[in-house]
Amino acid sequence: MKYHQIPNSLFIKNRKKFMDRMQPKSIAIFNSNDIYPISADSVMPFEQHRDIFYLSGADQEETILVLFPDSIHKKNREILFVRETNEHIAVWEGAKLTKEKATEVSGIQTIHWLKDFDKIFFDLMTEAETIYFNTNEHYRQAVETETREDRFIEKCKQQFPAHRVAKSNPVLQEIRGIKEPEELELMQTACNITEKGFRRLLGFVKPGVMEYEIEAELLHEFVSNRSKGFAYPPIIASGYNANVLHYLENNRPCNDGDLILMDVAAEYANYSSDLTRTIPVNGKFTKRQKEVYNAVLRVKDDATKMLVPGTLWAEYHKECGKLMTSELLGLGLLDKADVQNEDPEWPAYKKYFMHGTSHHIGLNTHDYGALKTPMKANMVFTVEPGIYIPAENMGIRLEDDVVIQKKGEPFNLMANIPIKADEIEELMNK
Repeated sequence: MKYHQIPNSLFIKNRKKFMDRMQPKSIAIFNSNDIYPISADSVMPFEQHRDIFYLSGADQEETILVLFPDSIHKKNREILFVRETNEHIAVWEGAKLTKEKATEVSGIQTIHWLKDFDKIFFDLMTEAETIYFNTNEHYRQAVETETREDRFIEKCKQQFPAHRVAKSNPVLQEIRGIKEPEELELMQTACNITEKGFRRLLGFVKPGVMEYEIEAELLHEFVSNRSKGFAYPPIIASGYNANVLHYLENNRPCNDGDLILMDVAAEYANYSSDLTRTIPVNGKFTKRQKEVYNAVLRVKDDATKMLVPGTLWAEYHKECGKLMTSELLGLGLLDKADVQNEDPEWPAYKKYFMHGTSHHIGLNTHDYGALKTPMKANMVFTVEPGIYIPAENMGIRLEDDVVIQKKGEPFNLMANIPIKADEIEELMNK
């Protein structure tokens, strides 16, 4: 891995949090992701399932984690199964986790080769009464591919039909949403790498540059700083393209007088950052562009202040809508009649700001975290309002990642990344 090894104390704490919430005489299983084929002998780069990584730090394919806190034998209360390595594998694929290295990475003392899983698991299930399955219940999930986890669950149901079933996901939603200090440090590193990429761009962008050239500059900077690259597919949208919320082609020239909306950020150690900045191609905002830009910035700043313990996510978004409505009235994009006659299910402001303002961020860009209960300290949210005006060939979004504090305003992990219009212009015209 490119990143520095994470202290296993983090994963020891994470497992304890999960096991403390398990039912008596229950066992929980977590599988790594598959390696997905492209065609012929080509495969996609491996990405570890974030849940098994969160609980073990094992960043390797064909890995299984077993948690069984009430097992009769202490050695079986935490078990990690890893693919058996040998000299042939080391030559063709590189070093894999040895048993000793797996313990060093995870803090788990009992390590077995994967080939022994079925026999050991059967023995453990004779002690267990309930099994926790790790189903994907994220509110944005729309997965059609059958995963390694899915196949395991089906096999297990057939093999052990008399066991009770519980769900890991609600527990993970609760504990993964509140970050440990080590996680915040890793996320700060990801944000710092993102800052380096963005500052690199401010001296690079000029009329005629291609969107994909900007993408290349960012990738260079990210990988040079121990990141695998982008935390999510990069959006580099100049001119009208900024009105396509998930524009991914990045294949157009950036024209003089246009703005570029860049939703681009680095990952580090599987932790995401999530940044959006909008800059003028020629280094100078027009009067109208700056008016809209500053309106978006005011909404972002005011919305950020509302992210405090006790805030309800749904109510927060309603209040953000009110902030945006006020700014759109000031910009002349809405009038009082538009607001008075609006559909409560689709308020008038959504004509120009049609997405949410914030989401959890962490090991996933759209991370796990409670959404129906009050916000808590050390939750990390994005704040990302935008105004999109196709008729004016303009889309502006601004986004930072912030940590909710026990008292006061959130801590901005991206506070050092330029955002004020005057500073952007000054840096672009050095």
